[in-house]
Amino acid sequence: MQEKIAFAKHEGLGNDFIIVEDLGNELHIMPPTVVHLCDRRFGIGADGLILVRASLEADFKMEYHNSDGSTAEMCGNGLRCFAKYVYDHGLIEATRVTVETGAGIKEIDLVFDGDCAVGARVDMGYPALAASEIPVTLELGESNDVTLSVDGVAIKGTCVSMGNPHCVIFVDDVESAPVRALGPKIETNPIFPRKTNVEFAKVVSPNEIEIRVWERGAGETLACGTGACATAVAAHLNGYTGRHTRINLPGGRLDIEWKDDGRIFMKGPAREVFTGEMRVR
Repeated sequence: MQEKIAFAKHEGLGNDFIIVEDLGNELHIMPPTVVHLCDRRFGIGADGLILVRASLEADFKMEYHNSDGSTAEMCGNGLRCFAKYVYDHGLIEATRVTVETGAGIKEIDLVFDGDCAVGARVDMGYPALAASEIPVTLELGESNDVTLSVDGVAIKGTCVSMGNPHCVIFVDDVESAPVRALGPKIETNPIFPRKTNVEFAKVVSPNEIEIRVWERGAGETLACGTGACATAVAAHLNGYTGRHTRINLPGGRLDIEWKDDGRIFMKGPAREVFTGEMRVR
């Protein structure tokens, strides 16, 4: 039996999401259904599926599903789209939204162009740098670095958690970086018990970085908010940049600031692409 439900398609720097309102916490969408809906030929097409749910601790709760059907703690670009959705669809009048995620409660301030919400600034909280919290099974170096072996080749990466795990690899050229060849091998490397997202990053200047991202459970995407934050932290730990960094991704730019008190703020756009109805099993 199939059920028809309403959805919205949003994107933040080309990182795109299917957003479904479920304030009654009644929907139970199984992994195969998520895979079908996110398929770009046979479904709606998206990097992930977001459920807007009720929360006892915040204004709303985000439940995030990767395009392969797995779940993730949260999604940075998805948070901006989430905030725009609840505001534009009349679920909240305030321009500050609190969202419960698997990585804690996040505060989001919408950014406006006139009366239109065009993006958001997200308080991403504190990065986790302890090996057990990322998690990674190897001992971390002074700049949170590890050396892992991939096909017999030693690769140095800097490990950071933004509520989800990241391994940042600094390269000379992001265009020629072997993102699709090495990304899935690093993602599933046994030193990462919960797998990992992988960033290939080039430092352009003390306040600018270019990156490409292999996302855990989704593959290469045009942008990754938590990946941009993790890269800014990794670059500062390695002495490459200051605390305010522009991160250039294939889909556009994010502004990341790592405050002296340890909190990280991410600012970037969000856009509704279209709305519709779909049938789910």
